[in-house]
Amino acid sequence: MAAPGVMLEMADGREAAAGEAERIALHDEVFGTDDPGFPRRLGVWRRQPGFVLAEARHGGYLVGYACGLPLRPSTDWWRDVTAPLPAALTDEHPGRTFALTQLLVRGSWRRQGIATELLDLILNGRAEERATVKLPPAAAAAQSAFRNWGWAKVARTRGPSPSAPVSDVLTRPL
Repeated sequence: MAAPGVMLEMADGREAAAGEAERIALHDEVFGTDDPGFPRRLGVWRRQPGFVLAEARHGGYLVGYACGLPLRPSTDWWRDVTAPLPAALTDEHPGRTFALTQLLVRGSWRRQGIATELLDLILNGRAEERATVKLPPAAAAAQSAFRNWGWAKVARTRGPSPSAPVSDVLTRPL
């Protein structure tokens, strides 16, 4: 374990229902409270087949978590790409892609290997062919970390409205 005293735990969607408010509070602490849709998205993700959550705690105190789920063939993950992509990249089938929807660590606990351990815990042993994640282009530390972990940018997305946030889409073989 990279950080002494930090315990990692896995949970499925049903188990993850407990403590959801604590994860929402940590999300708001890390990313700010300007995302009023996050609690709803987290609840939707949690109810999807194959959802998984990895948490890092120190003495019961939540210091970070990662979660994700397998993409379905009808996913909208690739819908808002800013440039056309080949179907070979965007066509989904069961068992093709695991989407990492969150990976965050409380500020005072960063640079201790916790994010790496959460990512390894959530991805190791996955049956899917690849993993994907969306990151803001301006999130330089996250962009650098994911590239160091072997992820590559394959696309950029922007929601349907002109004020929608832009994200880079990265993938990595599993």
